Amino acid sequence: MVTQKAPPEGSAFIAAALQLLYPEWESNPHSLRNTSLSRARLPVPPSGQADDKNSKGFVVICNYLHVLRAAKRLSLRTTPMNGIRNIAIIAHVDHGKTTLVDNIIHQCQAVDTRKETGQLILDNNDLERERGITILSKNVSATWKGVKINILDTPGHADFGGEVERVLKMADAVLLVVDAFEGPMPQTRFVLGKAIELGLKPIVVVNKVDKENCTPDIAQEQVFDLMFTLDATEEQLDFPTVYGSAKMGWMGPDWEKPTTDITHLLDVILEHVPEAPYREGTPLLQITSLDYSKYTGRIAIGRLFRGDLHANQDYALCTANGNRKARAKELFVFEGLGKEKVDHVRSGDLCAITGMDGFEIGDTISDLENPEVMERIAVDEPTMSLLFTINTSPFLGRDGDLLTSRHIRERLDAELQKNLALRVEPTDSEDKWTVFGRGILHLSVLIETMRREGYEMQIGKPQVLFKEIDGVKHEPFEHLVIDVPSEVASKATELVMKRKGMLQVMEAKGELQHMEYRIPSRGLIGLRNQVLTATSGEAVMTHRFDGYEPFAGELTSRSLGSLVSKEAGQSRAFEIDRLQDRGTFFIDSGQDIYAGQVIGESSRDNDMELNLVRGKQLNNMRSSGADKSLRIAPPRKLSLEEYMEWIGDDEYLEVTPKALRVRKMPG
Repeated sequence: MVTQKAPPEGSAFIAAALQLLYPEWESNPHSLRNTSLSRARLPVPPSGQADDKNSKGFVVICNYLHVLRAAKRLSLRTTPMNGIRNIAIIAHVDHGKTTLVDNIIHQCQAVDTRKETGQLILDNNDLERERGITILSKNVSATWKGVKINILDTPGHADFGGEVERVLKMADAVLLVVDAFEGPMPQTRFVLGKAIELGLKPIVVVNKVDKENCTPDIAQEQVFDLMFTLDATEEQLDFPTVYGSAKMGWMGPDWEKPTTDITHLLDVILEHVPEAPYREGTPLLQITSLDYSKYTGRIAIGRLFRGDLHANQDYALCTANGNRKARAKELFVFEGLGKEKVDHVRSGDLCAITGMDGFEIGDTISDLENPEVMERIAVDEPTMSLLFTINTSPFLGRDGDLLTSRHIRERLDAELQKNLALRVEPTDSEDKWTVFGRGILHLSVLIETMRREGYEMQIGKPQVLFKEIDGVKHEPFEHLVIDVPSEVASKATELVMKRKGMLQVMEAKGELQHMEYRIPSRGLIGLRNQVLTATSGEAVMTHRFDGYEPFAGELTSRSLGSLVSKEAGQSRAFEIDRLQDRGTFFIDSGQDIYAGQVIGESSRDNDMELNLVRGKQLNNMRSSGADKSLRIAPPRKLSLEEYMEWIGDDEYLEVTPKALRVRKMPG
């Protein structure tokens, strides 16, 4: 008697799942070919055995690897979705959030180990990698011990704080990452306060314990004190703490005893983060984030709080202007670093919906017959504006090919589809627009993205937005933090005081002096360059929006004038050397310039016109020492944000794919 080999482990589950989903499979195993379950071609059993029971087992076993993934996906449709954890990672900028997410992704093997991913996997935008910051919040998922963990990576910079608030709505807990040396910082307080208001329980990760002179225990105590100050509940104050170094790839309960991986952190997440509950009833989803695809249009992202969603069905879209019918054409859930298309989403999971139009952040998707509206999410109001206009300089079209007002207007309209804190208003002129944003960084990211796409434009000086409250003029104020060496702290304080800043906290942190100020937002424009110059580049500045206060009075933003070119042509080394005492130049010798272009910063408080094109007068006379070697100081190179802060009220910043130039406004 021949003993048959047992089928591979797991095939019984597959056979049972197929029998449940496709009853006809019991009588005809080849019917599986006609379903959407198997995208791969199924092997054919030996001829003459199509109805034999062994042939059924043959089909199951031979297609085990092909069917496993599809059966897993379909099993989600027939069984309640258990074992989901939704967690948001929040922190101050550069405290190690994205590096920690990288470690979680690798530990859970959420990416193909054969592919080269590098560092900062989620910072896949070129600007994010260059600047070393997270600009866009991202959703990924990882599976640990059979439990799906939805991870929401959030920006750390204050200009993108509004995105953090909305992301927290989708989470059941937060992973608060704190630098072991710096401790809680301004943005830490802001995002932690929002999490506590929503009743989320934090898990504190004290990161970078490998830094010199770090104090992890003190950092943990400071987090506790901060949470107590923010009126956290007793349950929230009883938070677990994990120590480690995301850069070195380990997490553990004791910072003095390094481990070999981050499994301790993942176990803590499973233990302390509540499971996403499944709530039966009619569907209820709030749109908390947007995405955009040129193929499918706008994509709504949110968490399904109740019920079930099915693809290609009609639902009620509850907007600020009323309710209307909308169809969810396609549904996606987050799997690994991407999205996976599904037919059905159950309560507790995060999903993306395509096919709907006319929705905004805060809108609710609910049952068509009995619509319900969830409390709307307040989108951050802009605090700063910029004037966008077409490029009219003599160098128009040298670098870019998207030049006209139609190109710029269409690009701004497209940005509005996904950039939630952005506002665009037309002006009296057809080729000028006022663009409103959350700050210099928020607006500069848009400008830098556009120039890399081939656009040319001109930008005006940033302006803060004022409000009338009870008949009194109010302006936005910021909470400013500066860490500088003690010997130059007085210089930084003097510069802040000149801009109506008020010192609130001053304390020593090792060799550094930690100072906190309250300052008008307009006082920050151009302040960073002055502070870095006065402190020899050793100051570290961070700030966040703190609210509107009565107008603080007039203040001067720039004390020095501009050096303006009188003639068009190539700049001459001889003239630059001869006129160096007039100020600091922004250009090199041999560079093309035009009349009206700002070529440097004056050493005086007024503008000066210079001719750098004329060059040395040549004759046939020779004299000793006349042709001495030129000693030209290197030009001062400014970044896009630095130029935006530096330009005056009567100047434009000319932005092209290859150059940044400042020019006087024509006329």
